[in-house]
Amino acid sequence: MANIQDHPNALLLVEGNDDFHVMHALCKQFDIPVRNREIPNGGKFSIKDCKGIEKLLEQIPILFKSANPMNTLGIIIDADTDLASRWQSASTIFKKMGFVLPEELPKSGLIAENGDLKIGVWIMPNNNLSGMLEDFMVFLAPKNDPLLPILNETLNDIEAKALNHYALIHKPKALIHAWLALQSDPGSPLAQGITKHYLDTDQETCKMLIDWINRLFQP
Repeated sequence: MANIQDHPNALLLVEGNDDFHVMHALCKQFDIPVRNREIPNGGKFSIKDCKGIEKLLEQIPILFKSANPMNTLGIIIDADTDLASRWQSASTIFKKMGFVLPEELPKSGLIAENGDLKIGVWIMPNNNLSGMLEDFMVFLAPKNDPLLPILNETLNDIEAKALNHYALIHKPKALIHAWLALQSDPGSPLAQGITKHYLDTDQETCKMLIDWINRLFQP
């Protein structure tokens, strides 16, 4: 394969704005150089907010067929309520491009090659459970944190009384944002939960994600 550091066409696609900023924060935390306005040429890859899952999936074949095509492409998407279905949607696109992929998503994240092309798939929160970015962020709460179980119990009580205005699938969003609202600088966005060290990036799930990124975008 071409040396990624010498090739501009290495890209990580994410679903939305929160994912974009969280991934930048994690890469900064782990000293992974990412191309941006400050480092336009020195990073290993760029991160792109695709403004939704549908647009993200639609871009994959286009990026490989463009006049300046990708040689390394990673995607980070949410499992939402059905991990198997989300994996099927992504893997079908890559199989049509000639990649030979397993029936199930590897627990450590997918990395596959087809000639000079290299792809990676990580499905939030951990390639194993249904959920989303916010579930991943909940995993990063410090072990034995006293606030998290109290907040979870409070949300359970609110839901039992039908007082919640959020859909149940979005409970992790309510949980992590409520938790961040109780830190020393209340109401920090998700990415700042990392940069302000409220969240513990030494947690195993986070280390697995960083390992996947390093393996995918290694020279």
